[in-house]
This record gives sequence, C-alpha cells and structure tokens, in this order.
Amino acid sequence: MKVSVVVILLLSLSPFAHADELTWENWNQWRGPRRDGSFQGPTWPDKLNGRLKKVWRVELGPSYASPVITSDRIFTVETHRQKQEVVRALDRKTGKQLWETVWDGSMSVPFFAAKNGSWVRSSPAFDGKHLYVGGMRDVLVCLDGETGKQVWRVDFVERFKAPLPAFGFVCSPLVTDDAVYVQAGGSVVKLDKKDGSTIWRSLKDGGGMYGSAFSSPVIVKLAGVEQLVVQTRSQLAGIELDNGRVLWEQPVKAFRGMNILTPTVYANGVFTSTYGGRTKLWKVTSGDPKLKVAQVWDNRLQGYMSSPVVIGDHAYLHLRNQRFACVALNSGEIVWSTQQRFGQYWSMIKQNERMLALDQDQTLRLIKATPEKFVLVDEVKVGEKSTWAHIAMSGHEIAVRELMALTLYDWK
Repeated sequence: MKVSVVVILLLSLSPFAHADELTWENWNQWRGPRRDGSFQGPTWPDKLNGRLKKVWRVELGPSYASPVITSDRIFTVETHRQKQEVVRALDRKTGKQLWETVWDGSMSVPFFAAKNGSWVRSSPAFDGKHLYVGGMRDVLVCLDGETGKQVWRVDFVERFKAPLPAFGFVCSPLVTDDAVYVQAGGSVVKLDKKDGSTIWRSLKDGGGMYGSAFSSPVIVKLAGVEQLVVQTRSQLAGIELDNGRVLWEQPVKAFRGMNILTPTVYANGVFTSTYGGRTKLWKVTSGDPKLKVAQVWDNRLQGYMSSPVVIGDHAYLHLRNQRFACVALNSGEIVWSTQQRFGQYWSMIKQNERMLALDQDQTLRLIKATPEKFVLVDEVKVGEKSTWAHIAMSGHEIAVRELMALTLYDWK
C-alpha cells in the first residue's frame, strides 16, 4: 500500500509534546484522557454566547473521527474523494498544516447505512510520541506525531484472513504504555506498541456484516480485577489484559447488532443501552474460573450512538428517539426524559455538575446536570454541516470537527 507524507515546517513550532505531557491539557483519544468524557481542566464559564470565540477554521474532507489535541498541534483524519484516507497535523495556534500522511483506502458501507456516509469513523489515539489511526479497510497505522512518517501498519484482513468489516473500522484504539487494544479483524486484539505485532487475539466474531465492533474498549477495575471491557455486536465482556482470556461475558440484544455505546462503568457494574434493546446494568463479582455477572436492573429506554456521561449516581443519555434522559444508576429508575427532541447524535463532556453537549445539528449546549429536571443553561451554533465527530477540549479551547471542516474555539 503506497503511503505518502508531506511535511510543512513552521519556524514558530513549539517543542513537541512527549508522553510525560499527557495531562488534562491534551485530549489524546476517544472521549478524552479517561475515555469517559470527563474534563478536569479550567472551570467553564456560565454561558456560551458572547464567550465562545472562533480562533481558526480549516476546510477538510468528510470524517466522523474526533480530533486529538496536544500542547502544540491538533490531529485530524478524513476520507479524500472516496479513494484515500488523510491524516493531518495542524498548528494549534494558527490552524496551519504541519504535515499530512495519505494512503489508499476507502470503501462503501451497505446501502441501508449509506445515508451515514462511507468515510473514516475511528478516532485516533496519541501517546505523546506516536499517533495510532484506524482506516476504514480494517487497518491500523502508527505514525510519528512530529513528522507524520509511518512507523508500522497492520492490515487485519490480511493478518487474520478475516472478511472486510461491512461498516469499516469503527473502534477507536486504546493505547497504554506498551500496547494498543482494538476491536478489529472480527475480534479483540492486543498489539505490541513498538512494532504492531499481535500479543493476543480474543472474542473472534467472524467479522463481515454482523461481526466487527461498533464500540470502543475501556480499561477498568471490576471485582478487584483490572481488565479490558468491550462491547461487541452481541455481548459485553471483560478480558484479562495479559493473555486475552475472557473473564466474564453477557449477551446484549440489539437490532442488527447495533451495540454502539462505549461501556460505562458504575461501581462494580457495567451500564449500556442499545438500539432495538433496552437499558441495563450488570454487576460483576468474584468467581472461579470466571468472574460472575448478573443483571441488576433494566428499563425500556433505547440508546443509539451517543455514549452517556455519569455524574454522581446518575447517567445522562441521548436516546434513539432523540430525547435526552436521566437514569438513576442504583435503581434503573427513569428520573426524567425530555419532551423535546434534538438531533440524531450527541457527544458529551462533563465537568463537576455541568455538561457540554455537541449535537449533530451543530448546536453546542451547556447543561446543568441535575436529577430534578433538564436544565439548559445556554446554546450556540458552532458549524455549517453535521457535527458527528466527538467534541474535544483542552484548556480554554474547544475543537469542533464538523463533516467538512475543523474549527477551534476559545472561551477564556
């Protein structure tokens, strides 16, 4: 596969961010540093209108991938003319391009999903030195974050003789000190971060139309055991980090396997909500040879694509019916659900008892998170086309990746 790299040098380029700089000033992966949509940087203002100022805007090709923010640059991914995938590094201060890396690789999703486009979906991850990017044709590419040069590349279809995923590579990679975890190749895979070699492969699902995950993994501790928690097209599971052994698994019903949400952990439980299924909480407890899992509660709500945020003992969830709801995690009670319907997708960031929610219809909302009622504090339009990519935030700045552009805002 031909890969080309274009490097643009800027005399004003600040020192490159290394691994020890991965703090709250860096939105380094899917849903932020903890992969849970939480933000512990500067305190947010009390309103959006009059405070949110555009710093720069860059026109790009289509993408659903969240931008990644470092101390001096922003990485973004796009599909170009339905033929190539392009990774760009932009100067954080000016939006000027530092480098771009291009490879051949695009595909068409099934006709019934075509309205959602056939462009790149996976959000990259950055470890302070390297950027890990998922391409639609089930490839994972490791790039040098300073130059854009390819370090290694894994083609999961070729490596595992797995069918091409019908909806492309969707999972957003999870990077640790020594490994990369992805749901690809019709399975869950742990790769050596140095060279992309396979450490283990688990939960093989066959790939193709009804395999290959829509969700992304998290590393959490349940029942006293640190583990990788994944949601496949048909189940939730916990996997041992060292060897890929399945510690526990639980079937999850969803229409056409649309288990999309990132697994959400509450106490010793895992919360999820599915299209065509229900909203559930399972508790994981000690057991031998496997950990035990049991349903705590369920309710009638149906999630879709928007991963919830948890504040206190409540989950705040955007629903399949485009309403927004609050669920008590200790009981499963639907505390409230809005009468108002919003856009088709929300990405959310939480800080203390407030949320920023970016709607697919380009509306950014500041919301007070309270179980009493839905409280909209302020809202403002932040784009011209659909904003499907997850919002990213660093310091006083917010990066909004709409379908055909990336805009950086400041509300210092």
